[in-house]
Amino acid sequence: MKKARYLVDNLYTADPAAHVFNGKIYIYPSHDVESGIPENDNGDHFDMRDYHVFSMDDIDGEVTDHGNVLDVKDIPWAGRQLWDSDCACKNGKYYLYFPLKDQTDIFRIGVAISDKPEGPFVPQEAPMKGSYSIDPCVFEDEDGSHYMYFGGLWGGQLQRYRDNKAIECGHEPADDEKALPARVAKLSDDMLEFGEEPKALVILDENGEPLKAGDHDRRFFEASWMHKYKGKYYFSYSTGNTHKLCYAVGDNPYGPFTYQGVILTPVVGWTTHHSIVEFKGKWYLFHHDCVPSNGKTWLRSLKVVEMEYDAEGKIITIEGMAE
Repeated sequence: MKKARYLVDNLYTADPAAHVFNGKIYIYPSHDVESGIPENDNGDHFDMRDYHVFSMDDIDGEVTDHGNVLDVKDIPWAGRQLWDSDCACKNGKYYLYFPLKDQTDIFRIGVAISDKPEGPFVPQEAPMKGSYSIDPCVFEDEDGSHYMYFGGLWGGQLQRYRDNKAIECGHEPADDEKALPARVAKLSDDMLEFGEEPKALVILDENGEPLKAGDHDRRFFEASWMHKYKGKYYFSYSTGNTHKLCYAVGDNPYGPFTYQGVILTPVVGWTTHHSIVEFKGKWYLFHHDCVPSNGKTWLRSLKVVEMEYDAEGKIITIEGMAE
């Protein structure tokens, strides 16, 4: 396994969504700043305010910073906190999906559009109807359909919803109850709304039973990502408070998915967030840690490392080198 490479040293960046557009790698991360807000479990200290886009012609080549491509002050419905984003392409247009708290401090998912993968992006006047929580990932299947995967616990507010409806007192299930799942929805043809009601993305254990809420080493917490390998759908995610990147495999975009194992063991810093992309015949894991900021969990830096599969299609675990 090759050593991970840090990618950006001119600012703090995290939560990288990497895609290949026009033969180049484009990375859509969040932009960490020193907010001065005390750390808490709701993540109020992650008070990000804009997005930069980065590109690479080659995995070992120079990284180009395309500058500020979307700013919170330019989003009509904005409250605060521009967290993890993702980008998709359809018919020559590029769609940036982002979570942002509205003016009532509730996370919604917004869309901004550009004619170029590097932006700048122009936001829509309102968030996606029926959207909630955080960490949108948009996956394009081989038939051209696009699916959004989203959701995050604690500060991501997923525990405040059941069956896409807000509940009066948000809470996680008891340890012996089913874990709260990520959500998946096919997008509308215009890429601007859900094309259907979001569905639960269920992860099963080795016995075919849904993971329990108390199974913190394996249950979904945040950071959805979807990729396809040899006809199978690989859903990967962060376990949050146990600091692992895990994955589960299914036969269609909706699942169910069966838990397979750990992609990345804990890194320096509280959060773990990633993307997986194939480029020039090899697979790469993009993620972040807090080593350059001396362990400050709210100031993270992007890394990339080659990712490999065994003969059975299992992802070979990468050691995150937590200190």
